Formats: sequence, C-alpha cells, structure tokens
Amino acid sequence: MDIINHWLTPATHLASPNFNQRPAGEVSLLVIHNISLPPGQFSNTYVEQFFQNQLDSDAHSYFEEIAALQVSSHLYIKRTGEVVQFVPFDQRAWHAGRSCHAHRPDCNDYSIGIELEGTDTTPYEDIQYQVLNQVCETLMNAYPDIIPSRITGHEFIAPQRKTDPGPSFKWQRLFASLSRHKD
Repeated sequence: MDIINHWLTPATHLASPNFNQRPAGEVSLLVIHNISLPPGQFSNTYVEQFFQNQLDSDAHSYFEEIAALQVSSHLYIKRTGEVVQFVPFDQRAWHAGRSCHAHRPDCNDYSIGIELEGTDTTPYEDIQYQVLNQVCETLMNAYPDIIPSRITGHEFIAPQRKTDPGPSFKWQRLFASLSRHKD
C-alpha cells in the first residue's frame, strides 16, 4: 500500500461530497468505526451510496431515517478486505460528530476515520484485521503524528452517543500487530 496525494493505493476511490478543509491541516488521530446498511446486512453497496449522498430511501425502511444525513469517512474496509476511500486524508471527513480525544474536542478536525463493515457484536473477518493493519502501518508512516496511543474507537471519543466498533472488535489484535511503532 502507498499514499499518493493523500489517496491510498490500491483502494477504490469514490469521492464523497461530505467533507471540507481541515482547520489546521493536522492529521494526528485514527478513529475506527463500524457500519452496515441496513444494520446487520453485508455485501451490498448501500454504504458507498450513503457516503456519496446517493442512498435510495425507498430501498429499505431504515434508509428513510438516514437518507438526509450528510456523513462520510476516509476509508471503508469491507468484509472481503476491499478498501474504498471517499475523502483524501488531508481533508476533513464527517465521521466523528460531536467528539473529544484527550480533552480535545472536534476529532474530525484532526482525525482519519476508518469504517469496518460490521456491527458491534458480529466478529470481524480475519482479512479485515489484516487489511486494517496494512492501512494503519501505511498511515502511520505517512502521518507520523499518528502513533498507537492515537488510534481509538468511535465509542471512546463519543461515549454518550456511539458504541462502535464495539465488543466484537479485538483491540489487542490490532495493537499487537503495530508493536514495532512506539509512542
């Protein structure tokens, strides 16, 4: 993997309109999320449509609730290990919402968001962990302010609102694979 002009290769690139400029240009935090649309259903293109504001609200009753939302993430790792990028890393994706890390608010301003196709309670696939590790290594090399202690979950930066990536995510597995990076 490599990063060229803030885009990951060989990820599929699907530009989202839901982003803006980072206020200070800083990239120093990585936030892990999960998503599935409809909830608990996998192997479709609804997430891609959602992040591109193209979700058909008539396709499923749940979509009526979320179709008007304008959200995005930098990356989405499918259960197959395929990686899709929606926003370049030097721009602010709209993934964290009201959030705080280490007493610093507005995590979107300085973070990269990675969505894993999954739910809080469904075990993630081995290939997702393998690809996530490669992505984290690549990002940490390109953006040296991201260190292991600055990799967190949505549940930890927005604990009153969010629960992802949830108890099914094996943090030990991720951090063990990043052991060569020191804080």
